[in-house]
Amino acid sequence: MSIKKIYIIRHGQTDFNLQGIVQGSGVDSSLNDLGRAQALAFFEHYKGVPFDKIYTSKLKRTVESVQHFIDLGVPSEALIGLNEISWGSKEGQKITEEEDAYYHWMLQQWQLGNTSLRIEGGESPEDVVVRQKIALEHILTNESEKNILICMHGRALRILVTLLLNYPLKSMDMFEHRNLCLYQLDFTGSMFVIKKHNDVSHLDTLTVDKQPSLLKTV
Repeated sequence: MSIKKIYIIRHGQTDFNLQGIVQGSGVDSSLNDLGRAQALAFFEHYKGVPFDKIYTSKLKRTVESVQHFIDLGVPSEALIGLNEISWGSKEGQKITEEEDAYYHWMLQQWQLGNTSLRIEGGESPEDVVVRQKIALEHILTNESEKNILICMHGRALRILVTLLLNYPLKSMDMFEHRNLCLYQLDFTGSMFVIKKHNDVSHLDTLTVDKQPSLLKTV
């Protein structure tokens, strides 16, 4: 099997990111002006890559982030397996000091290996892995797709890269991310090799996006 090149990006900035409001899979927000500028900057930098297929989550902020490629005629497909983790009853809420403490406690539990622990009313990282494996099987079985662009979400991206590299799930926080960052991996048919890690060099001409510290960790 020839090498597949997998480009994985996080969606561009939304007003919810900027305002410190939890999104998850239950809040279907759109990109803001900076998010749209980030999407355009990524497009201008990578429009020369002959993508065979684009995969997004079911949430519009991921579709909007790759819309320029779709407008060029690149086939796309939305998969629920690429959705962000569900933050349950916390979604759509402003992050208060109390909520921030709760999230960091939850993240600490996951880092300790308690990855079956769910956010109240939401998903655990292990729940996300189950649906990501279904999405991955679908994505990787088509041998005619050599260059693949995947657009997804922060926590889900951490989980996916951990899964691809066969790392313990508790180590997912080592994979940092920013809005419209890029992870590039090569798939040899038996293993994934990481080529770019949280790369935002394509955004150098834009104003640095400032987000609440929690949203950089989820």
